[in-house]
This record gives sequence, C-alpha cells and structure tokens, in this order.
Amino acid sequence: MGLVAQDYERAKVSIESIYSGIKEYEVSKEIIDKIYNSAKISAEELKEFNIKEEELVYNEFLILKSGKSHSVLCRIKKGDFGKKEIVCLSSQDVSVFNIKPLNVQQRFAIELLLDDKLNLVTLLGVAGAGKTLLALACVLYKVIEEKVYRRLLISRPVVPMGRDIGYLPGTKEEKLSSWMGSIYDNLDFLIGKMYKYDTEKLQSTIQYFFESGLIEVEALTYLRGRSLPNQFFIIDDAQNLTPHEVKTIISRACEGSKIVLTGDPYQIDNPYLDDSSNGLVYLIDRFKGQEIFGHITFIKTERSQLAALVAELL
Repeated sequence: MGLVAQDYERAKVSIESIYSGIKEYEVSKEIIDKIYNSAKISAEELKEFNIKEEELVYNEFLILKSGKSHSVLCRIKKGDFGKKEIVCLSSQDVSVFNIKPLNVQQRFAIELLLDDKLNLVTLLGVAGAGKTLLALACVLYKVIEEKVYRRLLISRPVVPMGRDIGYLPGTKEEKLSSWMGSIYDNLDFLIGKMYKYDTEKLQSTIQYFFESGLIEVEALTYLRGRSLPNQFFIIDDAQNLTPHEVKTIISRACEGSKIVLTGDPYQIDNPYLDDSSNGLVYLIDRFKGQEIFGHITFIKTERSQLAALVAELL
C-alpha cells in the first residue's frame, strides 16, 4: 500500500550468537590431572590459558583438552566467597530411568535436569536430539523414585504444522491427547523398557500415572493465574511461544518447582515468529549466567541415520 514497514526488533536475539551452554578449551595435562585428583579448581587457575573468569558463567560446561589423549568434563559453579569454581563431572556411567546418554550434550543435559538447585532449564537443538526423552526420564526419576516433586505437569503450544484439520471433539483431555503425541510416544518408550514392552503392564502403569495425578497434561491457555508449587513442569516445542507467553508461563512457578523448556528454533510453526524472535531463544539470552538457570544446545540427532541426514541437508 506504499507504507514503509519496520520490523519490531526489541525482543529479537541473533540465533547465530545464542548461548550454547558449552565451551571447549585447550589446557595443560597438569591442569587436567589436578581437576581429576582434587575434583575442582578455581577459575583463576585457568588464566594462564587465556581463559578469563568473567567470560565463564554459572552452570556452563567446559570440555578441557590436552592433545588428543587427555580431556575432562567440567561444570562452572559458585564457590566460596562468590568465586567461580571448575567442578569435575563424575566419570562413572550415568543412567536415568534406564536411559544412558549417547553423546556429551546429553550427559550435560542430565546433569542440569537432575540438579534440584536449578529452577529453570532450557534444551535447544535439532530434531531427534533426545530433548523431550531426557527431560521425561529425569522427571520420572525425580517424581516417582526420589519423590522430590509432587507431580509432573506437561504442556505444549497448540500450534498446528501446516493446515489445521479443524476443531477436535471430546473433553479437554481428549482434545489435548492429539497434541501430546510426542509425550505419549516417549512415555511408552521409557516405561516400556521397564516391563520389556509388556503391553498390559505398560498401559496399566501409564493409566495409573494419569489417574493418580502424578502426570497431568494441561493447555497453556489455562495457565494464567495458576500457581505450581513443588512441581516439575515441561514445556515441549517452546519455540512456538512468544516472549510474553514464556514470561507468563515461567512466572507460574512457586518455591520448589522446576521448569524445563525444550525446542528447536528451526522448527517453528507459528506464522508470527522466526528463529530470532521466539520466546525460547529470548529466554536463553536473558537468563544466561543466572545461578538457578542452565542451558544446553544439542548439535547431534540420535533418533536415526535418516533423521540426522534430514537435520543436516534439509
């Protein structure tokens, strides 16, 4: 119509420079041995390798290497007198709800998901990286085995991919079941491994979880005004949320609750968002460095060889 339009830049974040949660450095073999022997060192001890303490943020992971034969996985934590410490991760095999990490990003994600001191965790990455599966495995462990949280609350944006098929019949739960297919698929996989895929035991266990209230599925539409005490809250496909919606959701959390947001900024179905304006990347950029926040960016898909090629080529 002859009108000059300007994009709304206030809440945009460059996806190329988004915080990944992981850094890799080359150090000496002596430093790696010292971390293994003492379990931690101060961040100041890395100055000789041009690693500045102010560039390291809380809950960020470090991969320290010395040549091709020596390496150590570490996490940055707050030490005495507010100083940053480089803490060595356990070298033992990690398994949560019969799920073992298949790569280093999954190992780091499990570390964040199992840490009760973190109230907010974001998992960003390509399709098939294991974001939803790992989040569900860790929450089932925390809710059912350790009983740290009262229940699991799961939700995702109701944004269709492609053309919508129209209104869905049934109750709210029946309508949501169509949108929560990825959640049910992962639950089938996780619980099925416990019972060696005995269909009867699998279905009865999942039914018990929902009927007893241990797992609740909720529409994001009805979260306004709610308070969520002592709950583990998973928001799947959070890349379809606006920054305002993300703010509204996270502000529902009470003391003792934990919120995990998963998503891929290159799989956005909301026509009014893109990879730099969605609420997930905005949240990651704003919360970087907070003591109660952790983030991991996945770069490798583990779903299948075909899924990996799709993520790379398409």
